[in-house]
Amino acid sequence: MQGDGDKAGEWLSMLNPIRHGDSPTGIHRYKVEPYVICADVYSEPPNVGRGGWTWYTGSAGWMYRVALERLLGFQVQGGYLTLDPCIPRAWPGFQISYRYRSAVYEIRIENPHEVSRGVLTLTLDGAPLGAGPGLLIPLKDDAATHVVDVVMGTDMSLTWPKK
Repeated sequence: MQGDGDKAGEWLSMLNPIRHGDSPTGIHRYKVEPYVICADVYSEPPNVGRGGWTWYTGSAGWMYRVALERLLGFQVQGGYLTLDPCIPRAWPGFQISYRYRSAVYEIRIENPHEVSRGVLTLTLDGAPLGAGPGLLIPLKDDAATHVVDVVMGTDMSLTWPKK
């Protein structure tokens, strides 16, 4: 599934515990916290759909970390930020507010070409930083608010028809 944003989004939705508790019927069936990954979801009557073994590992934290770093492509490496989203093509984009020491980074990702991957343009405070994955965005401890704008796509997405 690496590089397949549609499949990654499908798996995240399936694994997200909030999906088990998003209706009164689901809450009654699941019976555990809808914000914690559980080790078991029972499939045998009379407990079909009931969750079990919650709060015994850090699995929820790891799941959300994978979603943030691999799906949304947000990674901090020392004094730098990298953005390499791999999202479902149907997502129009997303936003992240990130505090780095005294500074705030308002990150806006747009997906006008309906792609799963690819950074077509990236700007920091209106100044272009380039295109492609792996660009390093310098993080500053300057008490300012910085705006990072990313437009997803590739040179090919501008000319080829969408799938």
